[in-house]
Amino acid sequence: MTATGTRADTRTGTGTEGEAWRRVAPEGRRFLRGRRSALARLAAWSLMESAHTFLGGYGVARALDDGFLAGRTGTGLAWLAAAAAGALLGGFALRGVFAGLADLVEPLRDGLVRRAVRQALDRAVADPVRAPDAGAVSRLTQQTEMARDSFAGLVLTVRSLVFTAVGAFAGMAALAPVLLLVVLPPLLLGVAAFLATLRPMAAVQRRSLDTDEALADRLGELGEGLRDIAACGGQEAARARVEPLIAAQERLARGLARWAALRILALGAAGRLPVVALLVAAPWLLAHGVTAGTLAGGLTYLVQALLPALHSAMTALGSAGTRLLVVLERFCDPAPPKSPDPADTTTAAAEAAEPRSAGHAVPPTAAAAELRGVTFAYGRGAAPVLDALDLVVRPGEHLAVVGPSGIGKSTLTALLAGLLAPDAGTVLVAGSAAARRAAGAGAPDPRRTLLPQQAYVFTGTVRENLTHLSAPAPDPGDPRSGDARVRRAVAALGLDGLVERLGGLDAEVLPRLLSRGESQHLALAAAYLSPAPLLLLDEATCHLDPRTEERAERALAARPGTLVVVAHRLSSAARADRVLVLDGTRAVCGTPAELPARSPLYRDLVGQWNGTADG
Repeated sequence: MTATGTRADTRTGTGTEGEAWRRVAPEGRRFLRGRRSALARLAAWSLMESAHTFLGGYGVARALDDGFLAGRTGTGLAWLAAAAAGALLGGFALRGVFAGLADLVEPLRDGLVRRAVRQALDRAVADPVRAPDAGAVSRLTQQTEMARDSFAGLVLTVRSLVFTAVGAFAGMAALAPVLLLVVLPPLLLGVAAFLATLRPMAAVQRRSLDTDEALADRLGELGEGLRDIAACGGQEAARARVEPLIAAQERLARGLARWAALRILALGAAGRLPVVALLVAAPWLLAHGVTAGTLAGGLTYLVQALLPALHSAMTALGSAGTRLLVVLERFCDPAPPKSPDPADTTTAAAEAAEPRSAGHAVPPTAAAAELRGVTFAYGRGAAPVLDALDLVVRPGEHLAVVGPSGIGKSTLTALLAGLLAPDAGTVLVAGSAAARRAAGAGAPDPRRTLLPQQAYVFTGTVRENLTHLSAPAPDPGDPRSGDARVRRAVAALGLDGLVERLGGLDAEVLPRLLSRGESQHLALAAAYLSPAPLLLLDEATCHLDPRTEERAERALAARPGTLVVVAHRLSSAARADRVLVLDGTRAVCGTPAELPARSPLYRDLVGQWNGTADG
C-alpha cells in the first residue's frame, strides 16, 4: 500500500516463599516503623488484657484454696469478684484495641490502593498496547480488601495470643512453676506441627492467585474480541485458551482444602494435648504439694484463655497469614534488574534506538513523520489493516486522513503515537523510531501529542485541564504566571464562553457534568498549548458542531508544528494541505483539489458530503 503523490512528498509471577518473605519483610518493617505510636497504643491496651487473663486463673485458684475449700466463703466470693472485675477490665481494653487497630489497618489499605494505581499507570505507560489490565483491577479491588482484612485479623489474633500468653504464663508461674513444665512441651509440639504446614500452603495460595490473575486477564482479552470470535467461529479456540486455567484453579482449590485439613489436625494437637498432659499429671502434681485450687487455676488458664487465643492465632496464621504474604508480594515493586555487561548495554541501546529493518540500517529523515513499508494486522492470520504503506509528512504540514470506518485511520495514528508497533516496516517521528516510551517517564512525550475521540478531562481546575500537556509555568511556585498564554489559547479556540460558565481558570472541572463536546473542546485547547511538534487528532472533534470544529482545526493548524487529523467530516479534509485517502487496497495522497480526479473513493465521499450538505 503506497500513498501516491508528488515525489518530494511520498515514498512509492513467582518465586519461593523465602524470596517472597525477603521482598515483603523490608516493606513491612518500614510500614511498622512509621507507625510506632499506633503500635504503642495498641500494646498499652493489650497489657490490660494480660491483667484480665492473669486475674481469671489466679482468682479461681485463690477462691478455692483460700476460700471455699478452707471454709471461708466470703474470701472465695471476693476472689471470684476480682476475677469478674478482670473480665470487665478486658472488655474495656478490647474497645481501645479496636480503635488502635484502625490506626494500623486503614493506612495499609490506602497505601496499597495508591500503589496499585501507580503500578497500573506505570505498566500502561511502558506498554500502552496492553494497558487494559484486568489483573490491576483485581489488585485494586479484591486483593486490597483481602490484604486489609487479613492484616487486621492477623494483628488482632497474634496480639491477643502474645498478651494472653503473658498473663497465663505469669499466672501459672505465680501459682506453681511446675505447671509450665507440664503444659509447655505439648503446646510447643502442636505449634511446630502447625508451622510446618505454612510454607507449602503459601505456595499453593500463591499459585492460586497467579492463576486467578491470569484467568482475569485472559477473560478480559476474550471479552474485548467477543464479537470477532463469534463472527469467525472461534468459540472452540477461545474455550481452549480458558479451560486450562479453570481446571488449574479447580486443582489448586482442592490442594488448599487438603492443606486446610492437615492444619486442622495440627490445631487439634496444639489445643488438646496441653489439657490432656495436665490431667494425666494431676495425681503426681497433687502428690507433690500442688493444691486442687492451683490445678483448677491452671486448667482455667488453658481452657478459657490460652488455648482459645492459640486456636484463633493459628487459624489466622494458616489462612490470613499465608494469604497476606502472597497478596503483599504482588504490590511490591519489581526488583531492579541486574547490571548488564557494558558491551551488551551498548548493543541493546543501539538496537532499541533504531527499528529493525530488512537487513540494512535505517537512514535518517528530516520529515515530521514517516512510514516506510509499514504493514500491520490485528492478530496472526488476520488481513492487514495497513499493507506496505509508505508516507512522508512534512514539517508544518496539515494532513487529513479519510476513508470508510474500520479502514485503518485510527491504526495509523496509533502507529505514529507509538501505541502500536508495525508487523513490518518502519515508523519514524522526527527522524527517530516511534517506539513506546520507557517505564517511569512522567512528563508528556516531547515529540507528539495524541488526542483520541474520548477526550481526557479530569477532576481539577480549568487551568490544570488546559496546561497538563504544556511546558511548566514561568514561575513554578505561581501557577497563574502562565495565564497569558492560556488565555490566548482560550481565545484562539473560542473557549471563552465555556471557561466563563465553568467559573474561570481557577474553577473546578467535574467531568461528569460536561457534555462530550465540551470535554473535546477543553482537550483541544490542552493540545494547542502542548509544545509537541506533531499533533495527532483521531476524530477528536466528532462531538463539536461544524463551526466550532473549523475554528479549532484552523487554530491548531496555525500553531507551530505538524497536524495530522483523522477527519470526522469531509470539510476537515477540504481545510488540509494534503489528504491521505485509505480505501483498503491502495492509499492515495494529494491536495484536496487534485484528489477527486485521482481517487474514486474520495470523489464518492465528496459527492455524498455535498449531497448531504445540499439536503
